[in-house]
Amino acid sequence: MRTEIARLDVRLRRRSVIGYSLGMALYTLVVVALYPSFESSNSLDKLIENDPTISALFGITGPLSTSGGWLNGNIYANFLPLLMLILTLGYGAASLAGQDEDGTLGLMAALPVRRATIVLEKIAAMVLQAAVLAAAVAVCVVVGRAFDLTVTLGDIVAISATTLLLGLDFGLVAMAVGARTGSRAAALGTGTALAAASYLLGSLAAVVSWLHPARYGSLFYWSVANDQITRGVGLAEYAVLVGVALAAALAAVSAFERLDLH
Repeated sequence: MRTEIARLDVRLRRRSVIGYSLGMALYTLVVVALYPSFESSNSLDKLIENDPTISALFGITGPLSTSGGWLNGNIYANFLPLLMLILTLGYGAASLAGQDEDGTLGLMAALPVRRATIVLEKIAAMVLQAAVLAAAVAVCVVVGRAFDLTVTLGDIVAISATTLLLGLDFGLVAMAVGARTGSRAAALGTGTALAAASYLLGSLAAVVSWLHPARYGSLFYWSVANDQITRGVGLAEYAVLVGVALAAALAAVSAFERLDLH
C-alpha cells in the first residue's frame, strides 16, 4: 500500500501536470530566445524607473536588460509562481477535502493504513508534481544560456528550489485547511487568499516605504521577490520556506487524524 496512494494521485493528475509543464516550458523557451533582442535596449528599464509601483505589481524590481532581471520579470517573479500555485493549491484542496466530499477518501481510510501515512503519501504526490514543473522550466532556462543569458547553474537550481517550496507552502496550507474543515472550497479559498496577499505584500513592500518592514511576512519575499535569481539564495530563505512547509504538513496530519470522514 505504501507509495500506491501517491502513485494513484499522480496518475489522476498527470495530464494537468504534463500540460502545465509543457506550456510553461514553451513559454520559457520563447522568453530566453527573445533576450538577445532586448539585451542592449534601455527603453524597458526607463519604463520601470518611471513607474516603479506598477512594475512592482508584476514582480519587476530590477533592470530587464540584465539576465537576472529578464528572467525574474518574465518568469520567476510572476508566471512560474502563478502556475505553480494553481497546481499545488488545486491539488492541496482536492487531495483530502475534495476526495472527502466525493466519498472516496472514506474508502481509502478504511484500508489497513494509518491516516498519517495517507497524508504523507499525498504530500509526496504534491512534491512530485511541483518538481516536474520546476524542472521543466529550469531545463529551458539552462538552454537559454545559449541565448546570451549569463545566469549560473547554481542560481537556476536555487531559484527553482525556492519556487517549488513556495508552491508547496501554500499547497500544504490548503491541504491542512481541507483536513480541518472537510471543505474543498474553504481550503482553496484560504490558500488562494493567503497567496494573493503574500504576493502583493512581497511586491509592494519594495516600493512602498511604510510596507517595507512587513516584507518579512511574505513568503514571496523569501522565495522570488528579493532578486534571488541574481544575488542567490541564502540559508535564511531556505529555513523559512522549509519551516513553513513542515509546520503546514504537521497541521495537515494532525487535522486529518480528527476529521470525520463521509
